[in-house]
Amino acid sequence: MCARKDISYGKNNACEKRNLVVKTELPLIRLVDDDELFRVSQTMLLKARGWQVEEFESGEAFLESADLRRPGCIILDVRMSGMSGMQVHRELLNRGCRLAVIFLTGHGDIPMAVRAMQRGAVSFLEKPVKPFELLEAVQKAVESSLEAAQKDEQASKNRAIFDELTAREKEIVMRAALDTPNKVIARELGIAEPTVKMHRGHAFAKLGVKSPLEAYRVLLRLGVMKDDQADSVQSEI
Repeated sequence: MCARKDISYGKNNACEKRNLVVKTELPLIRLVDDDELFRVSQTMLLKARGWQVEEFESGEAFLESADLRRPGCIILDVRMSGMSGMQVHRELLNRGCRLAVIFLTGHGDIPMAVRAMQRGAVSFLEKPVKPFELLEAVQKAVESSLEAAQKDEQASKNRAIFDELTAREKEIVMRAALDTPNKVIARELGIAEPTVKMHRGHAFAKLGVKSPLEAYRVLLRLGVMKDDQADSVQSEI
């Protein structure tokens, strides 16, 4: 059962499929297109499926006022007066926006589609867009966005917990995450092995992990450890 009863973002939504628990804001579909009739028709289609939609008549208007923090996706027309969809997408990447982008084009442009996909676009649909194709693309994009939001939320919680560890607990958990034996940690830090076991247990409990591998994965996601870090340990105190 979905944790938020007020989540309504499509009749066949991801809560029904994946049991996602996202305590942040509800997903938002941002539609950026300079064709007013198209915006109106597609907004009606999306809202009829239960999505929350925000319209923008240009790339400039979108970049100026859009809320890029909410999970969801961006439906972006490639060819618009003013900034093109590709220019808007580049600016989004420069701002660090990770929202999924669905490109729309009235011209079949394979090289452009390839470039867009390489830069992180999730779909490249040709106008006139078939309703089921757009709805399917939006559904997948929002599911991905919600999963990413959930991971970010959990990472923030883990980071806060890690920052609250004592200096000794950080020293020890960083080494324990590399599966370093307690006796080796004790020798490196010049403390007794029972002391290592105590601090290791406290750190594992606070981080919600039960094994060195789980601890390693958590620290890796937090950026505390590097993927190739196997022989050296950098303490974050």
